[in-house]
Amino acid sequence: QVQLVESGGGLVQPGGSLRLSCAASGSIFTIYDMGWYRQAPGKQRELVAGTDSGGSTNYADSVKGRFTISRDNAQKTMYLQMNSLKPEDTAVYYCNAEGRGYVEGRGYVRFDSWGQGAQVTVSS
Repeated sequence: QVQLVESGGGLVQPGGSLRLSCAASGSIFTIYDMGWYRQAPGKQRELVAGTDSGGSTNYADSVKGRFTISRDNAQKTMYLQMNSLKPEDTAVYYCNAEGRGYVEGRGYVRFDSWGQGAQVTVSS
């Protein structure tokens, strides 16, 4: 079992900043890809930013130049620094991690886990 816990959401005015964190715990052998997704009311979940184990990153066009994804492999934690926030950034933000963990009786197995979601509201 791998758990992801997000923190750092909240209410911010347009132009403001927030930093989201995602901490992974459980019987983790290694984490490959990690990413931040978001889902606004009435819309499909979309990829905001992703990073692989080598440190490569990719961003949705709508957040390029404003958001920065990073990860601390030793702490099994991922971050999303969000600057110059806009009302259209309002959504529930989810973290995702894919990797390999250890399960008693099964050995090393792949996992694909999601966090519980963090509300980000950008409004004046």
